[in-house]
Amino acid sequence: MAGSVETKRVVIENLVKTTPAKSTSATPRAHGAVRFTVKTRENGTALKTLRQSGSFRALFPQAFGPDFQTVLINTAGGVTGGDTFNTKATAQSGSKLTITTQAAERAYRAIPGETGRICNHVVIEPGARVNWLPQETILFQGSAIQRSLKVEMTDDASLLMVEPLVFGRKMMGEVLTDASFTDRIEILRQDKIAYLDTIRLRGNIAEQMARPHVAAGASAMASLVYIAKDADARFAAVRSMVGDTGGASMIGDDILNLRLLASDSYLLRKTLIPILNLLTTTTLPRCWMI
Repeated sequence: MAGSVETKRVVIENLVKTTPAKSTSATPRAHGAVRFTVKTRENGTALKTLRQSGSFRALFPQAFGPDFQTVLINTAGGVTGGDTFNTKATAQSGSKLTITTQAAERAYRAIPGETGRICNHVVIEPGARVNWLPQETILFQGSAIQRSLKVEMTDDASLLMVEPLVFGRKMMGEVLTDASFTDRIEILRQDKIAYLDTIRLRGNIAEQMARPHVAAGASAMASLVYIAKDADARFAAVRSMVGDTGGASMIGDDILNLRLLASDSYLLRKTLIPILNLLTTTTLPRCWMI
């Protein structure tokens, strides 16, 4: 009897040694993609194709209208290391499309060595217009995000693009002493670069933003590009609305470029929303006003 028990003990020990242990370090990751195309219809724009998967969805407040709106929703509730989100939007000839987000995107703490990736791609065909108007991306302590936006457009297409960014929630006392953020915005007209901007911030971002020639302590910023026939005509009005913590310039005959800095997201919106209302002719999506 004792020999039988001993044999069983040895067999069990051998099984434990030879059976691979299940990893407990694996963490669930969120992946999502939205791909859609809009087309013209009589007196308006409508959805032509839509494909969506994973933790990413697109809602359309109206099925048809002169300014077709798309609201992107991250059902995972934020982005952390290892997550991936991809958007591909095409505005066919003559269509008018506005793309926004349901709420601010939140970049949460990531496991060291892991990076969240957000890739956006917009195609604007002849005579079409796209308003790329996501709400703020908020960086949290320990976050690691790599983001890109690529726009391909024709010479007679129009674009309004804004990317607001918040470096920690100031009212919550958050300070980014350890985070990583890379952002690349590339706009091509007839396959030639019309605008290219890259931001790389790593480590103690609060310290870097405090430098006088970087951001002088600002904790919120926005980059805006407006490409349209009336850009030059709008320039004087936009410049008068920027205030002392931003700058606007014409970097081409029909390309208006704007950079805003603010001490927090509230003050950033206070300046940015009137400018967006001007450039969208008061058709700024309702979720921006909530």
